Amino acid sequence: MSNVEKNANKKQDVVSKDVRGELTYENKVIQKIIGLSLERVPGLLHVDGGFFSNLTEKLVNTNDVTHGVNVEVGKEQVAVDLNVIVEYRKNVPTLYKEIKDVIVSEVAKMTDLEVVEVNVNVVDIKTKEQYEADSVSLQDRVTDVAESTGEFASEQLSKVKSGIGSGVAAAQEKLGEGAEFVQEKVGEGVETVKDAAAKAEPRVH
Repeated sequence: MSNVEKNANKKQDVVSKDVRGELTYENKVIQKIIGLSLERVPGLLHVDGGFFSNLTEKLVNTNDVTHGVNVEVGKEQVAVDLNVIVEYRKNVPTLYKEIKDVIVSEVAKMTDLEVVEVNVNVVDIKTKEQYEADSVSLQDRVTDVAESTGEFASEQLSKVKSGIGSGVAAAQEKLGEGAEFVQEKVGEGVETVKDAAAKAEPRVH
């Protein structure tokens, strides 16, 4: 290596050491890494985000790999919580080990973060055929709900256009009450979450 190249490399090292800053990751980035890595685990049918999360996924016709993947991300460490559906006849402890190994490997490979905790809750066990049938059934139910909602909305719009003033007023009143109720409950929920978060000990640093 020539003296010019050596001097250039030394200069780059000095510049790198003098630059301040930090590298951070949004939770959804770690969730996506984990979600994509879990698609390669045989015997794991689904990471379950709960009924409403699954319903939303079907409504918008998407396969969001972050659904059901809950993480706590620190500056150096990650903790993971999963609810999963396992294929019938698969050894669950072995599957749990495979899930941990894949998560630890992929997160470290892409981020250098240390996975210090992986909690897996098995919410159901199904055959592949049963799981696929249930998925189709849910899609059908979502389609029915969407069509019914569309018909209802169209009917209500026709009534409004027909000039049923009293109906409009009543609907607006109910809507206002509903919005206030939802707003109140959301506020209570936020406060509860804040209180719980304040009391909870962080699992990562």
